[in-house]
Amino acid sequence: MAAQMTADSDTARSSRPRIPVTLVTGFLGSGKTTLINAALRAPGMERTIVVVNEFGEVGIDHQLVASSNDSVVVLENGCLCCTVRSDLVATLNALYHDRAAGRIPAFENVVIETSGLAEPAPVLQAFLSEPTLDGLYRVSSVVTLVDAVNYGHTLERHDEALRQIALADQIRLTKLDLVGPSVSDTEVSLRSSIARLNRTAEVHAIDWSAEALAALLTAPGFDHADPSADPRPWLGVATAEPSLHDEHDDHSHSHHEHDHEPLYHLRGKNIESFVLVRTVPLSRNELQFLLDGISHNLGPNLLRVKGLVSIADEPGRPAVIQGVQHLLHTMTWLEKWPDADQRTRIVFITQGIASVDLRDMIGLLDRVSTRTFKVRERGSLSAGR
Repeated sequence: MAAQMTADSDTARSSRPRIPVTLVTGFLGSGKTTLINAALRAPGMERTIVVVNEFGEVGIDHQLVASSNDSVVVLENGCLCCTVRSDLVATLNALYHDRAAGRIPAFENVVIETSGLAEPAPVLQAFLSEPTLDGLYRVSSVVTLVDAVNYGHTLERHDEALRQIALADQIRLTKLDLVGPSVSDTEVSLRSSIARLNRTAEVHAIDWSAEALAALLTAPGFDHADPSADPRPWLGVATAEPSLHDEHDDHSHSHHEHDHEPLYHLRGKNIESFVLVRTVPLSRNELQFLLDGISHNLGPNLLRVKGLVSIADEPGRPAVIQGVQHLLHTMTWLEKWPDADQRTRIVFITQGIASVDLRDMIGLLDRVSTRTFKVRERGSLSAGR
């Protein structure tokens, strides 16, 4: 829960770099089979291991296979492929130790293909909650494929597809060549509709070239445990901020604008993307109070949260917070702000809460935390006299 996020993780971590992991999601028929098989041919994948679900869609093209043992297939270009036989955590731990012992070639990246009917949240939670995984691996990116032909019908009928988009860092549009002469209009409408579900993800038409696929699946991403890492692409709020507006209390403001009405309305799905921006630093206790309140009030409705937080106790040193659904990760620290903007910025993606209610709830929690701790500070000062 939220208490985990505010625990100080400055304690010494292993100097061993964690291996970046890319999750590939997308509903049935979105193109994951084509993507994985095409990527496995890319020269840039030779130090990558691809982990596929036992009951997933992807069947590895037999022409790619060079040799194999009971658990790992070594492909022609040196890339490895492994099937999850039972538990993902056990599989990844075994792969890491096999790598360390020299039983399999050393890999530097992991790609995990999820079933088309699967939500990425449980996999993300495993990396946040399992100490062994958190010490060996880190999720660098969630890549979601979106079928341009069947997008509207799929999202109307399957909430899994909605949450695949809501939790994505990178979204790639497939089958645009099959939508007919109105490709440009369809892409604009898709982007507008997707922005309502996830305002911070990068959205592009897919590039099927081997080089582009290898770059997409092996991108290092943002390592929240690296004090010198740049969080701006991960946070993804820069394009939204020119439209932010100040609230009356001068402490915080929020952003939730609506684009022009898209082709796909997604009625009743209630996915909301919301950015809290706060100009006044929080104390650690205020942040604890705010996150506890958010966790208790949003619960499973909170699909994803990520942010940079300005902490009064740590001037010039932002805190990084992130979480998926009910699980919030231990807070980490950057050694400095990436630029001159030192405001708190927290991105919330939720389901089942109306946008007005969401803004009001988070705004109220923010104001209550500020006032509560101002009263406590005044009480402490009076008691010390």
